[in-house]
Amino acid sequence: MKPTNTIDPTHFHKVVDCQYACPAHTPVPEYIRLIMARRYTDSYMVNWEANVFPGILGRVCDRPCEPACRRQRVEEKPVAICRLKRVAADNKGDIQDRLPKIPTKKNGKRIALLGAGPASLTVARDLMPLGYETTLFERDEMAGGMMRSQIPSFRLPEEVINSEVDIVLNMGVEPRFGKEITSLKAILDEDFDAVFVGTGAPNGRPLDLPGLKEAGDHVKIGINWLASVTFEHIDEAPKRVVVLGGGNTAMDCTRTALRLGATDVKAIVRSSYDEMKSSPWEREDAVAEEISIIPNHTPLSYVVENDKFIGVEFDRVETHWDKGKRRLVSTGEKPVLVECDLVLVAVGQDVSLPWIERDVGIQFDDWDMAVVNRDTFQSTNEKVFFGGDVAFGPENIIMAVAHGHQAAASIHRYLTDGRDVNDVPIGDYTLTSQKMGIHEWSYQTAISDEKRNVVPIINLEEALEDITAEVELGFDEKLALSEAARCLSCDVQTVFAEDLCIECVACEDICPMDCINFVLNGDEDDLRSRLIVPADESERDLYVSGQLKSHKVMVKDEDVCLHCGLCAERCPTGAWDMQKFLFHADRAT
Repeated sequence: MKPTNTIDPTHFHKVVDCQYACPAHTPVPEYIRLIMARRYTDSYMVNWEANVFPGILGRVCDRPCEPACRRQRVEEKPVAICRLKRVAADNKGDIQDRLPKIPTKKNGKRIALLGAGPASLTVARDLMPLGYETTLFERDEMAGGMMRSQIPSFRLPEEVINSEVDIVLNMGVEPRFGKEITSLKAILDEDFDAVFVGTGAPNGRPLDLPGLKEAGDHVKIGINWLASVTFEHIDEAPKRVVVLGGGNTAMDCTRTALRLGATDVKAIVRSSYDEMKSSPWEREDAVAEEISIIPNHTPLSYVVENDKFIGVEFDRVETHWDKGKRRLVSTGEKPVLVECDLVLVAVGQDVSLPWIERDVGIQFDDWDMAVVNRDTFQSTNEKVFFGGDVAFGPENIIMAVAHGHQAAASIHRYLTDGRDVNDVPIGDYTLTSQKMGIHEWSYQTAISDEKRNVVPIINLEEALEDITAEVELGFDEKLALSEAARCLSCDVQTVFAEDLCIECVACEDICPMDCINFVLNGDEDDLRSRLIVPADESERDLYVSGQLKSHKVMVKDEDVCLHCGLCAERCPTGAWDMQKFLFHADRAT
């Protein structure tokens, strides 16, 4: 194998699994270390630079970082990364003097941002410090998009949304709120230098079954119903509610209905329980509130008898897999009637772009989605960029933030003389030695034996009495410090200097995971099979040095390294060092 190219940030970035898995590349171990030091405001700002909405995401993020967490090498449960983000947000001090300065003299470029959700707000946050004038268009009276309209306040309090959205708005955005966008051509005619479309996927997908017309108002689209609750157009629910769908929106519908007076709430899904699209913790929270989740039932029809809505009829199904594809096969049993008073349909969301004229230079695909470059977020009209759910379909808040960062960087390249919008940088990094003494490092090297801490919640009776009562209380300082100590500091890399190595193999001897090897080189499959602990089935990269004096190479299995620093402590020549890797993703600069 060739020596690992450590000049390219990719290798070390992939070792920091949590940050690599985060679409916005939030430097997770860095902000957790700051929490350990009780530097909550510093921790918040590290988050804010990357994900823009730490208080919001500390409550409702989809947490792609946590399944990637290397803590699962030590035990089954990852670090509660998401909830530690909330700790920083809940305990931060005043940040006004830490925010980017907005130039009073602008650069002469005007940007239109369509939709005031997380993607557009991120673009505004990135471009305004560079002197751009931004105009934010939103059909609602307030900014926030789906964060405000689709997530119940018992999960995400309004004051948290306001505080973080207002940070961006107060940078000098020109708001045009309370009016539906009906024409992209009209926006383009205002001579904006670039347009960013971040209008989300606002249309809930209907379920057109027999009896739909006759059922009338007894069947509603889930996201529309949630928005009506948010904006106080709906303040009660009937006693018996059925929610069709197994995603996070469906779980929000069930829990909201319960708080509005329903006493019998069921989520009924076609898949098995384990195959539901909702995050595991979302359905666990629903079950904890005594909501019934009924799997393996496919809806057949809405039942109306003698002009009275009765409920929904279902077919019982089983999951069959054929060449990796799932098929739902009827069990052949008699259809099941589930009686109810209201059906909330939460089976998906669609992008809606009828307001984009088909003669403005934007191509559309077979699904009526705009054709968008996945690297630059530019459409086939070079002035128009897309991001968030409207770009490639429904995802989540952190993905929308990532799109916003990348689109802002592309817009900046597009509007800067001599720069190619397609020249997307990989990002850069710093490596800083953590050595403080012979056996001292500026990070915690001991491996905590603590189990994952459970977030305290209010009691169920109190939760159901007030729809605005936040269910999760968050970690207090004791729990926060205990949870933060579980982080393995995966961003502190074991950096090897082959010119200093004398091949005493002391590092190989002391490594508690047997992941350091001095062996003759070979192709990758051969090399993996000859390690002290073979890494045949690992998808993780190996760290391979250049040829040493003995003609061997040092090979380290990055998959199982605990970043404990024992190799660097034992090395007599300083060939090993523990260096903090801080990755800086592509941003508008």
